[in-house]
Amino acid sequence: MSLRAKITIAASALLLAGCRELPRYFTSDTTIARAGGKELRMRDVRSVVPQGLSGDDSAAFMKVYVDRWIVKQLKLEEAETLFSSSAGDIDRMVEEYRQALLIRQLDQHYVDRSIDTVFTDDEIAAYYKAHKADFRLDRTIVKGRIVQFDAGYRQAVKLKTLMAAKTGAQQQDFSDICEKNNFTVNDFRDQWIDFPEFLSYLPTLRSQNYDPVLASSAVQEMRDSHSRYYFQIDAVMREGEAIPLERLRDNIRRILFNRRKSEIIRRHEEELCARARENGAVKVFEERHKTAGTDAAESENESTKQNDKR
Repeated sequence: MSLRAKITIAASALLLAGCRELPRYFTSDTTIARAGGKELRMRDVRSVVPQGLSGDDSAAFMKVYVDRWIVKQLKLEEAETLFSSSAGDIDRMVEEYRQALLIRQLDQHYVDRSIDTVFTDDEIAAYYKAHKADFRLDRTIVKGRIVQFDAGYRQAVKLKTLMAAKTGAQQQDFSDICEKNNFTVNDFRDQWIDFPEFLSYLPTLRSQNYDPVLASSAVQEMRDSHSRYYFQIDAVMREGEAIPLERLRDNIRRILFNRRKSEIIRRHEEELCARARENGAVKVFEERHKTAGTDAAESENESTKQNDKR
């Protein structure tokens, strides 16, 4: 029977698997393909065929799967021949990787079982206070507000006055006017935003320096061909200053989480070693280490003496 015929029969049989048990023939060790000294059997591919495929689609899937399996086996065979001299190194690397995965899985087991992921505001603030010097801005950030409105709006002066006002009633009037007239308001008074991002809401030019607008907390104005823009910068922090806490909360939570995680792993390692020593499962042969160290030192001294004589 040809390979293509076997694949077609296998695909048809596997298609029926979703409805009923496979015939004994197809659940046996029937060989579908052979390459690189390895065999691909029916039971090896039964679990990889997606459910719901038609007969033609199932056969096509099987053809691709078998072709890829053949290529893989041939490449593995060639690689083992070419790199047989380094097989020991590869085995060592594979074993080291396996061990690292097992240890990582063990560490994660104890972390998942013990870690507390809740961090209070006091804990976050305490860490920030202790490490404030480590967090420095690499750009200017601001807090402020921008309103965009039609260039022909007749009550622009009133709008500017209300925007600059301090009372809650006047600020409410400002908001009501903006809402009534569908003015676009971008409010960043409760969050820090990068200064270039703040400028992106204004009709600015990349080639121009807008640092002078940072010097005033008053309502300032810009225009383009269709609109006017009032903007007000309430607070400024410049490059080199300490990053404000509200911008670091998530970062500090990650730092504190990693600290707790490391502490859980360290504590488990200490308990594991202590328990093993108590049970006699671990022993360090200190005398042998001392003897080895003494022998090495004497050998080095003897070598030095011989060199001096020469």
